[in-house]
Amino acid sequence: MAIANKPTQWTPAEVKEEMLKKYPPKVARKRASSILINEALGNTTPEIQANVRTIPGIITMRGCTYAGCKGVIMGPTRDIVNLVHGPIGCSFYAWLTRRNQTDAGENGENYMTYCFSTDMQDSDIIFGGEKKLKAAIQEAYDLFHPKGIAVFATCPVGLIGDDIHAVAKEMKEKFGDCNVFAFSCEGYKGVSQSAGHHIANNQVFKHLVGQNDGAKPGEYKINLLGEYNIGGDGFEIDRILKACGITGISTFSGNSTYDQFASAHKADLSCVMCHRSINYVADMLETKYGIPWIKVNFIGAEATAKSLRKIGQYFGDKDLIDRIEAVIKEEMPAVKAALGDVLPRTQGKTAMLFVGGSRAHHYMELFGELGMKTVSTGYEFGHRDDYEGRHVIPTLKVDADSRNIEEIEVEADPERFAPRKTEEEMQALTDAGFEFKDYKGLIPDMDQGTLVIDDLNQYEAEKLVELIKPDLFCAGIKEKYSIQKLGIPLKQLHSYDYGGPYAGFKGAVNFYKEIDRLVNSKVWGYMKAPWQENPELSATYVWE
Repeated sequence: MAIANKPTQWTPAEVKEEMLKKYPPKVARKRASSILINEALGNTTPEIQANVRTIPGIITMRGCTYAGCKGVIMGPTRDIVNLVHGPIGCSFYAWLTRRNQTDAGENGENYMTYCFSTDMQDSDIIFGGEKKLKAAIQEAYDLFHPKGIAVFATCPVGLIGDDIHAVAKEMKEKFGDCNVFAFSCEGYKGVSQSAGHHIANNQVFKHLVGQNDGAKPGEYKINLLGEYNIGGDGFEIDRILKACGITGISTFSGNSTYDQFASAHKADLSCVMCHRSINYVADMLETKYGIPWIKVNFIGAEATAKSLRKIGQYFGDKDLIDRIEAVIKEEMPAVKAALGDVLPRTQGKTAMLFVGGSRAHHYMELFGELGMKTVSTGYEFGHRDDYEGRHVIPTLKVDADSRNIEEIEVEADPERFAPRKTEEEMQALTDAGFEFKDYKGLIPDMDQGTLVIDDLNQYEAEKLVELIKPDLFCAGIKEKYSIQKLGIPLKQLHSYDYGGPYAGFKGAVNFYKEIDRLVNSKVWGYMKAPWQENPELSATYVWE
């Protein structure tokens, strides 16, 4: 659809050609496989190249393996001391940069505000840092007496060969009442932060899940997987679940605690938000303990209502279903009122979404509610199944990068495996159209002819904005200011800037108002980058 006061729109093929024009031929061929024009025919889904290493020399928007492990997965956990073994810069980089929020709870244990590091110096790199690591673990234990201490490896630790797992095991045995475990999450270890998610979740499953067999009160017990409480999203989801009478056993890992991880096997259903960061944990919980899983989305009012109804259908209890409908009925008037106010100003606007995990897919729901069209989207660290759906997983080849990540072999627990529903009950739900462990991916929900781009880089982002001129660009903090200098508002969806929550019903209202403010502000039209005001600098060599 052509937008008023904009020049003639480029075709998707022309945009792709223009984006690739500046690259050397070999680089252009490789990037062409990651820039896909959605031209699905019938029931087929186009194939995209994803989860491959960024081409050297290209300024990627990705993070590293360490960032995914420490910053994303373990960062939102409040009562585990997260100790980074490495230079202080690594620890500071991953400390509270994503606005993960938490409620310290009754006991007040909250270590998220601290920045724990061994602060490795040159001498530690040369002579080894294991003694320093032991001393740091001991100091953390003496000061806080936490339930757990997690140790994270950074790049130099992997290069010099410090055995952090041996140190963790030794200190765990020494303390007796503190679980010390480690993550081999050196930043260079994988293609992107996705590898760090996998490494973190594997260790959490191995060292924490199943540690607490105590009975958990409440009905309709669920795990919420892949929700990180950015900007308070988890608080809003918890409020809604509580209003419906649904008991949250654990969240992986927003506003989470040691006990939540340890009790995850007590749930009756796992609900997966971010498919990329955690789908394998849902599979392991099902294999080992018999907990089935479903895909949900609490980003968007309609998506929230749909997910709540899906949970109600799974449990099949009329009282629960009626309560869910009552909550939806109570929440929706405020949502519709807010939407009715902003829709005349947002209808027909265009957006681009380049964020992590499944978040780009989730936010398409909210933009759809606003009458906005997503003209281009993609993930920083997606895999092909995130784009094309889970049906491609059996066809994916294990490459050298994937082999860096330990694969846990999980079997049914001989004592605690317990199917939550009989085969007949599961079959009846399936026959009624209920979908277990299913994710259709991003591409099937994209409009025909839109651009889907994996691992978008700085040059391509600026080229997209130049050619398509969207009304809004959504990405992370690294891209924010360069895009805004081009005169396009950028909504930072990695940590929401100072906004949020955007999940659930109240979150949708917050988002409507925020997007209305962004796309209808005239200030962006007056924005000019420094290089638009002044010519490029010129210089001569000193010998000239």
